[in-house]
Amino acid sequence: MVIRVGLIGQGFVATTLAVGLERIKRGEIPPYGVPFQDLLSYRINDIEIVISHDIDEEKVDKSLYEVAKKYFSTLDIPESLSTIRVCRGIHLSSVKDLPIRARGLEDFMSLERAIEKIVSDWEKVHVDVIINLITTEHTKPLTSFKELETKIHNNEVNNLPATYAYFYAAALYANTVKPLVFVNAIPAIVAKNTALVSKAIESRILVVGDDGASGATPLTSDLLEHLAERNRYVRSIVQFNIGGNMDFLSLMNPTRNIAKETTKSSIVEDILGYNAPHFIKPTGYVETLGDKKFVSMHIEYISFNEAIDEIVINMRINDSPALAGLLVDVIRIGKIALDNEEYGTIYPINAFFMKNPGPREGKSISRIVAYQLLIDWLLKHRALKKVPRYSVYTLEKFEY
Repeated sequence: MVIRVGLIGQGFVATTLAVGLERIKRGEIPPYGVPFQDLLSYRINDIEIVISHDIDEEKVDKSLYEVAKKYFSTLDIPESLSTIRVCRGIHLSSVKDLPIRARGLEDFMSLERAIEKIVSDWEKVHVDVIINLITTEHTKPLTSFKELETKIHNNEVNNLPATYAYFYAAALYANTVKPLVFVNAIPAIVAKNTALVSKAIESRILVVGDDGASGATPLTSDLLEHLAERNRYVRSIVQFNIGGNMDFLSLMNPTRNIAKETTKSSIVEDILGYNAPHFIKPTGYVETLGDKKFVSMHIEYISFNEAIDEIVINMRINDSPALAGLLVDVIRIGKIALDNEEYGTIYPINAFFMKNPGPREGKSISRIVAYQLLIDWLLKHRALKKVPRYSVYTLEKFEY
């Protein structure tokens, strides 16, 4: 069965996902970076990207093949991407102050009509999964879904984040067409927002979010889990990232950076049980680094007999592929949840894949622990072909 995917924001992550998927399906590369590889009931080959939305005039009305050529000048881009068109999306100032010539649908029509156009675009290609990969934007929790409806009806284009407009479109689509997975891979507050999750349940939407956890933050969380389990007291944590892609440039805006810092910092007290002094956030933009960000980490802790120990890590991480590989699994696992009519948001999925996992009361936990929770969930839904070798489960426990 085909899982039909729509992308929101055709940047480096979305383009890496599209190119990597097609290369795996053509047998050119192994599925490294995809945690559940060939273990799920849905295959990687079942995923089909069918539509994309963006507001960059350099991308709108182009094919994914043309867009990918600009990102990957040395790769043999799969011709299959030439059939997928980048449609105009909703802007709502999401890339304000960035060097992008952007125009959204709301520049040509009312916001209500723009959202209806998005829904119509999705309906034509029968999407099952929508992935929000727009530039990081700051959002405030909504008190009710009615508040969002009012803002859209009143055409409050200067007082609404694009993510919320897209979620509203998802609710209309799910109400009138079919159930949908809405993956919020950016720090906007969706899976953590009770009002939106309640609407998701009512509308038959599964929300996966918030903010994809792909690089340094999962490693930090696993190190903190290691220290917590051994009762070593953490005195301080420093983790910073410097990158050269568009997302890092956008994070030079303090408002956007606060949104990212919030999702990154949530791991400390959630895992340790106390709020150790910490500095965890993106700190700089250097264009020549490109997508391969520099990460530095320092953790100081007290061990037995008051010995003071330190962990110091420096690394370079290709930012976009790290997230794109995880999204291959998010797409398939999200569709498994839809097949089982599970709507709202699901903590075991979010805890493994997201920095700031919904629902509102959901805590950040180490990915080592979250992995086993997700295995539990997949086993319950008979969605695994076999037990992953990294699981604590044995074949004797694996019974369908």
